[in-house]
Amino acid sequence: QVQLVESGGGLVQAGGSLRLSCAASASGRTFSSYTMAWFRQGPGKEREFVACTGGSGINIYGADFVKGRFTASSDNAKNTVNLEITGLKPEDTAVYYCAAAVISMGRGACARASSYPYWGQGTQVTVSS
Repeated sequence: QVQLVESGGGLVQAGGSLRLSCAASASGRTFSSYTMAWFRQGPGKEREFVACTGGSGINIYGADFVKGRFTASSDNAKNTVNLEITGLKPEDTAVYYCAAAVISMGRGACARASSYPYWGQGTQVTVSS
């Protein structure tokens, strides 16, 4: 079992920045072997892929919309993945979820929500115009 706890969400004005974090904990497992991902679900929308990375942080994949504003990173020493968002837009308003799988994945699989058995509770990001 893997426990995930997200933090860092909040209410920000358009143009602002946020740093989301997801701390993973599981006894007897090596974080570097995980695949970690961020998804988001806006009001009235389906859950969508944001970014994914192995626990080692070597390979990081992101959705097309993240280019230039979203930065995913991994802190192996803290068993944490982070998602920094700059230039926030109202359309970024969503609940952001962290997900984990205890296997390595390629680009295609890591972008699918069905690939992850473990999910955090989500953290709300609200961007005001």
